[in-house]
Amino acid sequence: MRVEHQIRAFEQIFNSYDGALPLHRFLFTYFKRNKQMGSSDRRWASRYIYSFFRLGKALIKEDRTVRLAIADFLCNQSSSLVIEAYLPAIKENVALSVKAKLKLVGSAYPTFELSDVFSFHEALSGSIEKQDFFESFFTQPDLFIRTTHEQQDKIAEVLDREGIATEKIGTHTLAVPNGTKLDQVLTTEQLYQVQDLSSQQTGAFFGPQPWDKWWDCCAASGGKSLLLHDLEPKVELLVSDIRENSLNNLDERFRAAGLKKYQKKVLDLLQNNDQDLHHYEFDGIILDAPCSGSGTWGRTPEMLYYFEQHKISYFSKLQKAIATNIVKYLKEGKPLIYITCSVFKEENEEVIAYLLENLPLKLEKMELIKGYHHKADTMFVARLTKLV
Repeated sequence: MRVEHQIRAFEQIFNSYDGALPLHRFLFTYFKRNKQMGSSDRRWASRYIYSFFRLGKALIKEDRTVRLAIADFLCNQSSSLVIEAYLPAIKENVALSVKAKLKLVGSAYPTFELSDVFSFHEALSGSIEKQDFFESFFTQPDLFIRTTHEQQDKIAEVLDREGIATEKIGTHTLAVPNGTKLDQVLTTEQLYQVQDLSSQQTGAFFGPQPWDKWWDCCAASGGKSLLLHDLEPKVELLVSDIRENSLNNLDERFRAAGLKKYQKKVLDLLQNNDQDLHHYEFDGIILDAPCSGSGTWGRTPEMLYYFEQHKISYFSKLQKAIATNIVKYLKEGKPLIYITCSVFKEENEEVIAYLLENLPLKLEKMELIKGYHHKADTMFVARLTKLV
């Protein structure tokens, strides 16, 4: 039977995967190695494995194939052979809302607990609306584009002509379905950056001035630096990261965006960097800190299954140490922008409390940006200034 073939393909992928690599990278390699799988097989296998991980640890004692059927039912608006075979009593309701489908699953499986989808719920920041947050994992987040006000309408028109569902958000942002291959539709003349909606909103905390000297100290591929530059093109910018390959990717991205004047350094922020930075004083520092990434697990649902809770404390210690080492390079009265894509209080509010107690900083404002209301990531941002 075809359903058995699909389940066997799912099982083979599940048994081969250990969570060490991001799931999308693992699948790319897996499908390349298993060329006997046709496009339909790959499509269904991808749908099933992503749906399965979105269930987290809910109904963990149930048979795995039953859990797969439940997950696939909750995550999709169209039926599948697995749903048809294993959920005959509720299969006709697959097009209902997630909230309605959760009630049906709860009635059919009384041991189902929505909180088990995100089994680290006791560690969440206090302002998270848990019900909404847990439910959000059954909906694929959108892909967001940041562009100029002048370009927004032009890009939207191109996307519409290609039949790509597009939503305008404000005057600088477009939302399209995740997986949209923008490079096949948009040209280099249409200036845009792929950047999550919540990440874009952190820019409201920056406040750069012309000729300010800013340091993006964990720059990765440079998304926050590009946002800063768009807010104030006359900023003098230093970018650094511990990974040289990330800075190489940043160079490519900056070239495409037309950002030509900046400095870059490979730095380990857990070490003493006075030899490289002794003559620097910054008017602003962006610390987009290494973190659990828990606010982005709607895009990487495998983490709901494989993440280990002890890592929260590891990241929290890392964040405190990095902040402690970089504050000395900040001018008095100037801002440190602390950002994570985490939903855990130990990485967010508790880190800020530590910094206020142990460093010459005062808090201006902080916010948990609740992307789960908007099919986006959830992020935390705080603006602190160095005491005079």
